[in-house]
Amino acid sequence: MLKPYTLLLTLILVVPVSTTAQDQMPPALVKVGLAEYQTLAPVRQVPGTVASRNDARLAAEVEGRLISVADIGMEVSRGDALARIEDTMLRLRHDELEAEITRARARLKYLENEESRFTKLAESNLAAATQLDQTRSDRDVARSELQVAQSRLAQNDHQLARTTIRAPFDGVVVERLMTPGERVDEGGDVVRLVDQQDLEVITRAPLEYYPFVTQGMELELRSRNKVSSGIVRTVVAVGDENTHQFEIRVDLVGAEYTVGQTLRVSVPMSEVRQVLSVPRDALVLRPEGITVFIVDTDNKTRQVKVTTGIGSGDKIEINGDVSAGDRVIVRGNERIKPGQAVSISSD
Repeated sequence: MLKPYTLLLTLILVVPVSTTAQDQMPPALVKVGLAEYQTLAPVRQVPGTVASRNDARLAAEVEGRLISVADIGMEVSRGDALARIEDTMLRLRHDELEAEITRARARLKYLENEESRFTKLAESNLAAATQLDQTRSDRDVARSELQVAQSRLAQNDHQLARTTIRAPFDGVVVERLMTPGERVDEGGDVVRLVDQQDLEVITRAPLEYYPFVTQGMELELRSRNKVSSGIVRTVVAVGDENTHQFEIRVDLVGAEYTVGQTLRVSVPMSEVRQVLSVPRDALVLRPEGITVFIVDTDNKTRQVKVTTGIGSGDKIEINGDVSAGDRVIVRGNERIKPGQAVSISSD
């Protein structure tokens, strides 16, 4: 059995060893962000839909039987053929009108030569003036007939060009509204073409938010696994009298979405104001409240209790004993204790 003074000596020796071991532990590796003033506004998330700015149902401009129609999923460039309509009658009419033009030119040339000959004879009083006038009249009629034939040929060639439906922009064929062999009427829809590059988000918000949404404003866009931003291109100033909402069109900025995809758009509910904000990852949520860990100049932590306010994107307003420029831990703060030494990651 140990004597009392032996037990006391043992305890004295153990305590310094334990304290020394704790002091020699390496600093915890953390990542930090800055507390800074930022202009934010309270937002409300409203549903939006990704749409293409170029989404067209292409119709036939002449009637006839469809010879070919582009397949669904086919990627085309501007000017590529999407569908062709039988053009046999128009090509035959083209040949007929070219023959009429050849005949009209020949007659006009003959009458021009006759008019020149009668002019010389009339100068020598060898031809009657009436003959010259008649020849000139026939020449003018032949000239107008040639112009009419040329105009008819141009009209026919215009119709002939319209037997091919061409892509007005780069895109993908997403719907076949008619198939080869069917007869299409003038104005009948044949294919649907969608541009998958020039996209926008269409959303609607309550009319009371209208004063706070302006052209050129950046709005946050959220899908299930992606957060991005967009720029307000158009704000439709007329609200719907049934839903009491107005329309917003947002240009996508460097994000890949598909046409028809549903997003959540953060629309401001009031005027923007300047607040002290930190990255959302700096918040430590515990039963006793919300706190952040500040890294002092000596790279030791200080835990501060805060309350939160409005947020936008990855930033959120805070109120507490935090100043602009303070370094707050955003990675590794789950296991940090107050006063603990830390090493700041450069990543």
